[in-house]
Amino acid sequence: MLTPPALSLYVHIPWCVQKCPYCDFNSHALKAEIPEEEYISALLEDLDTDIQKYRLNEAPRPLHSIFIGGGTPSLISAEGIERLLKGIEARIPFKPEIEITMEANPGTIEAERFVGYRKAGVTRISIGVQSFEQQKLERLGRIHGQDEAVNAAKLAHQIGLNSFNLDLMHGLPDQSIEQALADLDKAIELAPPHLSWYQLTIEPNTMFYYKPPTLPDDDDLWDIFELGHQKLAAAGYVQYEISGYSKPGYQCQHNLNYWRFGDYLGIGCGSHGKLSFTDGRIIRTTKVKHPRGYLAAYQNMVKPYLHTEHVVADEDRPFEFFMNRFRLMEACPKQDYVDTTGLPLSTIQETIDWALEMGYLSETATHWQITEKGKLFLNDLLEAFMAEESEE
Repeated sequence: MLTPPALSLYVHIPWCVQKCPYCDFNSHALKAEIPEEEYISALLEDLDTDIQKYRLNEAPRPLHSIFIGGGTPSLISAEGIERLLKGIEARIPFKPEIEITMEANPGTIEAERFVGYRKAGVTRISIGVQSFEQQKLERLGRIHGQDEAVNAAKLAHQIGLNSFNLDLMHGLPDQSIEQALADLDKAIELAPPHLSWYQLTIEPNTMFYYKPPTLPDDDDLWDIFELGHQKLAAAGYVQYEISGYSKPGYQCQHNLNYWRFGDYLGIGCGSHGKLSFTDGRIIRTTKVKHPRGYLAAYQNMVKPYLHTEHVVADEDRPFEFFMNRFRLMEACPKQDYVDTTGLPLSTIQETIDWALEMGYLSETATHWQITEKGKLFLNDLLEAFMAEESEE
């Protein structure tokens, strides 16, 4: 029997000052002023449409967390964010102590808005630093400087947020082991409660994909990760997710719900959603991707915000569940599989037995735990849970 899990909300703000060469997110360089008023009205109408279509008021779940991502959400004014959050709360009640995260650039203009965002209800800011080295920032197409990144982190400490995150990359073009670790030292020195530290990957349809830069070799990348991981642990950061490190008690609640196969509504251009129902259905949604097409749906009875919707078939649920759960370091309660997929444990027992035999997993009566070997062979482990394609 499927038990709908905690419900989060993802809000996508698609605009950026300029597109970074490594970015494969749905983001659009500003060509004119942001239609802020209209876009926020459209976001709230998009939410109304979802609430009505999926009858969310019939068995209301309070919102567990909100994540405002982009693009660059800090291009929206504090007043705009306040209107958005008040509008969301009027439609879906917030659980007490809700975590509301907003991504922000460390540029001076955006940093000046941090206080306004906190007053608007944002409890956590994620600052896209990426590097503290000027040359690397320029190679990444970032428009802020090293000093701005440091100042933004210092400001985040001072304004009474519950938490904040610094987003830092390693494995950058022509980056030495020493440079990568110096970046990490600077980030640790700023003492954020949460650090996202991850390797640059070259994604299709990005500038770097068409003009690949020279990246560190695999041996250097491994050394950066090993030595960096030790630095983070020594500074009191606990790795709770593949690229997520936090001081105890400061894990990102939105990310945890996502990786635990929780539910989330997605509003805004190109946003993704996942919803579960007591009748056993799990559906995934995407919204219209381009800002023009998305805004064309505003107050338009004919044009929808919804772009795609599909039901997750029973045979695809084991893979989707474990693809999320195995990003987390914590043990996975077996009951979570039953509750969030609506399937009995017998549907995966054979694969679990194989994974235990291979040493990829360990188990207790109530939990599974991915092993160090399992992390190294994660692709093989996940592949074993994939539905077998029927031969025509």
